[in-house]
Amino acid sequence: MLSVQGKNKSFVESDFDTVPKRVVYKIINGDTLIMDIYKPKGFKKKKSYATLVLFFGGGWKSGKLSQLEPQAKYFASRGMVTVLVDYRVETRQKTTPFEAVSDAKSAIRFLRASAETYNINPEKIAIMGASAGGHIAAATAMIPGLDEPDEDISVSAAANALVLLNPVIDNGPGGYGYDRIGERYMEISPLHNVKKGAPPTIMFFGTKDQHVPVSAIKKFESAMKAAGNRCDLHLYEDQPHGFFNKGRQKDDKYYIETVRESDLFLKSIGYLKGKPTI
Repeated sequence: MLSVQGKNKSFVESDFDTVPKRVVYKIINGDTLIMDIYKPKGFKKKKSYATLVLFFGGGWKSGKLSQLEPQAKYFASRGMVTVLVDYRVETRQKTTPFEAVSDAKSAIRFLRASAETYNINPEKIAIMGASAGGHIAAATAMIPGLDEPDEDISVSAAANALVLLNPVIDNGPGGYGYDRIGERYMEISPLHNVKKGAPPTIMFFGTKDQHVPVSAIKKFESAMKAAGNRCDLHLYEDQPHGFFNKGRQKDDKYYIETVRESDLFLKSIGYLKGKPTI
């Protein structure tokens, strides 16, 4: 039995169904895209659950479904449906950031359209994304367009809440990815598409991030607040990109801290009850 330890408590993987249900959510250009769905602790067939959808990082170039598996298992143990999502990346499918955003929107639409099948509350879908995964998470809520032409756009692809782990947030000139996105940055850059009504957001960022400057994150925070949106920013001194990943530190200090703060944030918006167990 695997126990995942926190400071004072732990959650035990036997507390929930640790074997996810693997589902195909999209087939496009010969590529089959899947998601792994974890049932929450105390799962009841007639109940709908707040849901956390997780997108890995990798600069839209690479990345593994398993990156945020520890977070997915933790939040399943706390009573949420959790979903790890695969999406197209450059090294595997020769695609661009635009296809990654389209896949993220497809995944959220699939989950909303299948809410009854997978016991999802369609009004409580939060997205956790790391790096480029944070970018596409934010894009679901802020970027118009980039929809697949055959999808039912009457089904919303927008997140109801965002948990962003060192996200790529500025794709404009000088921002990360501009060399690949170019003059189309207004179509895809979250920083340039902040509007009133964006979902409540929490962000975690290291001050020594080597890919995205702290100034871009603070600018996004300011733009969100100026528009009347909730945006909680947690800065971690001297931490590099990816500092939140489990196994990054010997004692998992920042994995534990970011998961606990995410838990408190989700509780504050009514997605979780009780105290964090990590």
